[in-house]
Amino acid sequence: MSDTILEDIFIKRSQQKKKTSPLNFKERLFVLTQEKISYYEYDVEKRKKKCLKGTVDVDKIKCVETVFPEQSAPIERQFPFQIIYDEGPLYIFAKSDEIRKRWIHKLKQVVQFNKDLAQKYHPSFWMEGMWQCCMQEVKQAMGCQVLDTKNRGFFSNASRRKSRKPLPPTPQEETSPQSFPPQPPLQPRTSSCKGFAVTAEYDFAPMSNQELELQKGEEYTVLEMSETNWWRARDKYGKEGYIPSNYVTKAGNGLETYDWYCKNMNRSQAENLLKLENKDGGFLVRDSSKAGKYTVSVFTRIGGETVGSCKHYNICIKPQGLFYLAEKHSFNSIPELIHYHQHNSAGMVSRLKYVVSNKAKNAPSTAGLGYGVWEIDPRHLTFIKELGNGQFGVVKYGRWQKHHDVAIKMIKEGSMSEDDFIAEAKVMMKLRHENLVQLYGVCTKQRPIYIVTEFLPKGCLLDYLRDSHKKPTSIQLLEMCKDVSEGMAYLESQRYIHRDLAARNCLVDSNGTIKVTDFGLSRYVLDDEYTSSAGSKFPVRWAPPEVLLYSKFSSKSDIWAFGVLMWEVYTLGKTPYELLNNTDIAQKVPAGLRLYRPQLANDRIYGIMTICWYEKPEERPTFQDLVTTVEDLLYELQ
Repeated sequence: MSDTILEDIFIKRSQQKKKTSPLNFKERLFVLTQEKISYYEYDVEKRKKKCLKGTVDVDKIKCVETVFPEQSAPIERQFPFQIIYDEGPLYIFAKSDEIRKRWIHKLKQVVQFNKDLAQKYHPSFWMEGMWQCCMQEVKQAMGCQVLDTKNRGFFSNASRRKSRKPLPPTPQEETSPQSFPPQPPLQPRTSSCKGFAVTAEYDFAPMSNQELELQKGEEYTVLEMSETNWWRARDKYGKEGYIPSNYVTKAGNGLETYDWYCKNMNRSQAENLLKLENKDGGFLVRDSSKAGKYTVSVFTRIGGETVGSCKHYNICIKPQGLFYLAEKHSFNSIPELIHYHQHNSAGMVSRLKYVVSNKAKNAPSTAGLGYGVWEIDPRHLTFIKELGNGQFGVVKYGRWQKHHDVAIKMIKEGSMSEDDFIAEAKVMMKLRHENLVQLYGVCTKQRPIYIVTEFLPKGCLLDYLRDSHKKPTSIQLLEMCKDVSEGMAYLESQRYIHRDLAARNCLVDSNGTIKVTDFGLSRYVLDDEYTSSAGSKFPVRWAPPEVLLYSKFSSKSDIWAFGVLMWEVYTLGKTPYELLNNTDIAQKVPAGLRLYRPQLANDRIYGIMTICWYEKPEERPTFQDLVTTVEDLLYELQ
């Protein structure tokens, strides 16, 4: 058994694995060895540890940092720090800043050679279903604060150790890690948070006098964050109004302010953009397929060739926190790395000559067409062309107030339980993610009612897959699955069940991004292709045994449907169980029938599908598990 490195009594916060689970704070004895952190119940009177309550393996730790204390925290919770590992953040409260510094410093020393150390972290708590620092509502969301690589707690070559043997006892460390300057306490979601500076990533034209114009690159002060998707802000001239929260980023923070950084762009999209620009040395930096990592994508015409090609370089990080593309040339930050390679190729096919950016072209959708816009006046809608007939009626492409592209579902009477849907629509509008089709609003004052959503020009994923002119690569197919899994992971985090996930209910954006649509709408359908004996309505070919037998829907039934959707993707749009009718499927799937391996899917891809089709729902993965698995596969292909 390893020798103890540190031992202290701390207050531990519950991990709040569910959005609604209550927080609790318990005193625990923490013991750090070279292999793990263990925490125990502690008998204060007898001064001895009791039963083991939990452990964290040291080699699974990704980040150790301080946390800003919550507003009005009692004195015993003024010095929190966090340990980030595979299961999320472990929050611990030290009795003094000195003790906290000692633990953080020692932990950073112990984990310095771990794989996949985080490059970003959340400086505030995860609480009540959201990160209090950046208001993101996905617990697994990438951090919003870049780690200070100059003071990360990693050490010089002289002091680096590659063995896990115990270190000699050090009652007082001479060197302390970075401590954050004091910051005004963060306010709850429903109160004001004045003085919070942000920079606009995109232009935004106000639709009403309640909203504030944004100009890309300008700085604004956030005054209130009572709504997740719309913040009240002030510009430099003193004018106030509401702005879409996904159009801004913290001032002076992260990579978002650089034109060469293209957030939420995958490999295929990067290649398309670079080839469109067609400039030798054109480059961009994008999120790698693996969370927390970044990739430089470069276009080159070697030897003056007419048709160029794209090369992709993962930005690596050394144990001491330095970034590099070529190991001999390392830097304290990614902007410094990019600046160097703009002047030196240093082992790359070309130096980074021209910035290629999509920021001016692809502003994200907003939650609603404006602040407080929910009921849309149909007189503000212009119908341009019919897109097709959906489950609920005709779908048309049109514009709102003559310039904003929208899709309009005209709900045929008798196809939907309208009153129930209208009651839910406000909640559905607040769901916002780059891989979900945004619901903008509804027109309910006339019949038929309209559902107004984001318009995606490339249409339905199923038709996109069946288009013989499209020849997607293996990477593109996997990226499609990743997009869907990320949108579904967000719905899962919001405790939202889709109930009708399939390729026909996903749409394709102009840049190739896949977005999930019609989430939750199947609850309001009054007619469908199959009705079970229990009276529930659902598409049989995407349904798991528990739905076919007992009409039991859950996020795990969505997982099963995702496996079928992956099968659709890798068969380029074939119909699942195409030789069987619905009655046969409803009998044979609970008896063990499963879809065959598609020709385009290797064993690893088919393995992901099959774990989605485990008979017992509890044995199926979560969507976040699937996101991680697909990310790892894509990362290997970069």
